[in-house]
Amino acid sequence: MCPTGTSLWPARNISNLRSAFEVLDTDHDGKISREDLKTSYADADDEVIATMMTVADSNKDGYVEYDEFEKVLRSDNSGRGGVMADVFKSMDRDGDGKVGYGDLSSYLSSAGFDVNDDEIKAMLGLGGIDGGAADGVTFDEFLKILAV
Repeated sequence: MCPTGTSLWPARNISNLRSAFEVLDTDHDGKISREDLKTSYADADDEVIATMMTVADSNKDGYVEYDEFEKVLRSDNSGRGGVMADVFKSMDRDGDGKVGYGDLSSYLSSAGFDVNDDEIKAMLGLGGIDGGAADGVTFDEFLKILAV
């Protein structure tokens, strides 16, 4: 967010997040629980899982339903990009509107994830329109990575 209070990122329309939701809903009960997240993110500690739940579980019932999941990922009516836009902006260290190899490597390292060069390149490749993202991925391509 810039000092005027407006977003630097235009509103985005994410058409289908259902497949990403279904991947995280490992027990297929229609909601994401702490246990689902622990299964999906086996390397994440309890604090990381708790943070994910705090961010996404807006009604505080202990589960993330699809509408809550979608709200975390999509833009809201204020034009603000939502939580994922904030994450993307924090990853985009040089502010060029793309997350490149250096951006992603630095971010994952600071977040405590131990990933190698091939894994970082593979992540970036998932977002690339043509299967490759040598110059980085845009916000929309970043969301595509998350939906895989």
